[in-house]
Amino acid sequence: MDMLGRQDAAVRLSRQDLMQVMGGRSVSGTLINAFNSAFKTIYGFGQDFGGAIRRLTSGKICPLCIRLR
Repeated sequence: MDMLGRQDAAVRLSRQDLMQVMGGRSVSGTLINAFNSAFKTIYGFGQDFGGAIRRLTSGKICPLCIRLR
């Protein structure tokens, strides 16, 4: 079927037919990868933030960081 034939088939569907179309509900690899990347970013931010709080409260900051203040 060429491209023109595909467009004709899409145009011939009525509004009622389109309302009955069921989409896929599967979890794809792309979706899992996106959640994994978001989790890694949030987890890394939490580690960095927690480390910064720990260094500030314990007073163990490198001398270079103190000079930059």
